[in-house]
Amino acid sequence: MTTTDTPRPAEGDSVRTRSKRQRRNERDGGLRRAVPATTLLWILAALYGLPVAWFVLSSFKPAGDLFSLPLTVLPHNPTVSGYKAAWESANFSQYFINTALVCVITTILTVGVSCCTGYALAKYNNRWLKFFFLCILATTMLPSEVMLAPEFLVVRNLGLYNSFAGIILPAVLTATGCFMFRQFFLTVPDELVEAARIDGARELSIFLRIMVPISRPIMLTLAILSFQWRWNDYIWPLLMLNDPDKFTVQIGIQSLVGAQNINWSVLLGGSVISMIPLIIIFLVFQRYVMSADINAGLKD
Repeated sequence: MTTTDTPRPAEGDSVRTRSKRQRRNERDGGLRRAVPATTLLWILAALYGLPVAWFVLSSFKPAGDLFSLPLTVLPHNPTVSGYKAAWESANFSQYFINTALVCVITTILTVGVSCCTGYALAKYNNRWLKFFFLCILATTMLPSEVMLAPEFLVVRNLGLYNSFAGIILPAVLTATGCFMFRQFFLTVPDELVEAARIDGARELSIFLRIMVPISRPIMLTLAILSFQWRWNDYIWPLLMLNDPDKFTVQIGIQSLVGAQNINWSVLLGGSVISMIPLIIIFLVFQRYVMSADINAGLKD
């Protein structure tokens, strides 16, 4: 008597039917689980997006329509008079140059200093370095407003008041940058460093020729975050600068506010103008910005 492993036609059809039913049930179950989560995300996106959309649309309204009742989201008579008045009343071109100068220099210095500090904290076993790392982390537990007064006294005594150096210097070393680079270099095997030392490489060569190239993704992430932080910085430049020719964009917008009244149409136009460079950067580096926000999650 001979036997065979090939299922008979009726059994094969039954197996295929059960398999199709199982895949359909799994697909339906996944869809049922995804609907509530997707709905919640859409609601949250609407809660965040509606004020921004109202803010941008209101910048196209005439001043007389901003507070007329009933309030409307869409402008009935769109106009760019607020943008023109803001651009003509404030020296935005100079503000953009000043802000870009501060952001670029600060970002370069922040990335370089954070990379060196993070490498030392990750690859050198020294108790003072560990204590230094704890001190850096401790700064994240203090409100930034607490450190404004001592920082201002130090910078003023150094003779950097009312200068770009006074804005840049306190922002160079950030706890976020040091922590990001330290965590990245901890994932690099120590055997790689030891092999380079055995081959005769010096410490500076190991850092510049091996560690810096492999940390480029972290560099780009920190550069995006640092540029964003410095562009939106308001309190520190407001304390440090009193020369209108050195104002940054955020301080320039504040100058649009009058002593007796506020022209909201002009203020909205100036605020939207200040957002344009960051929007362009976000569109160009969208993939890296999203990754940066997810991976960092720390305050400046």
